[in-house]
Amino acid sequence: MVAETAPRHAAAPAVSKSSGRRSETVFGELQREIVLGIARPESALIELDLAKRFDCSQGTVREALMRLNEEGLVTRLPRRRTSVAQCRPADARVLIELRLNIECDSIDRLMRRADDDLDRVLHGKLNDMRNAARDADEYGLAAHDRAFHLALFEAADLPLVTPILRRCLIHVHRFKIMKSGQVRDLEETAERHVPILDALRARDPLRLSEVLRHHISTIVDFGPDLTERASP
Repeated sequence: MVAETAPRHAAAPAVSKSSGRRSETVFGELQREIVLGIARPESALIELDLAKRFDCSQGTVREALMRLNEEGLVTRLPRRRTSVAQCRPADARVLIELRLNIECDSIDRLMRRADDDLDRVLHGKLNDMRNAARDADEYGLAAHDRAFHLALFEAADLPLVTPILRRCLIHVHRFKIMKSGQVRDLEETAERHVPILDALRARDPLRLSEVLRHHISTIVDFGPDLTERASP
């Protein structure tokens, strides 16, 4: 979270717990609307309007918008306006290829640290996805999907890379949801993670690399070239 630098020798202003919770609520709801395409690319986000909508101060809204800006979901122009970031195929393609490099090139490190606890954590996140799918909660499914992949990658113990993967995940999900333009089979989306979990439980790095590369490269259909490049 970005904060304005306090003047030298001045105490930083205190943030109340209620203010922090309200900012989290605003952030979460705007993130959901942007990822689902409810807030369209390049549409304006007016602080005063949002403050009235969420019954909070403009400072609380500004804090939430700054977090969204850090994720690349909005574009902030100081003293001008904030707008929803674009969602372009060119960006999504590069982010998917980056995901392939980050997640698949770290499998050997991951396998050295994989254990029964990781298996249980991932199985729990798969069940979270299944529950969201049965509730027709597309955003919840996407959030649990991201949590699954982050938990898997965090076993590789590369903490400086994790924020990069987190940004890749949310933008790829946003593009996938907006590109689909129709109701998707959410249960099928959840079940796509089963081969990943099976390969991990078998402690088979070659199989895990194969299924993970296929999983990532087929998130969005960009044609056969991306799938071909995804092969080991």
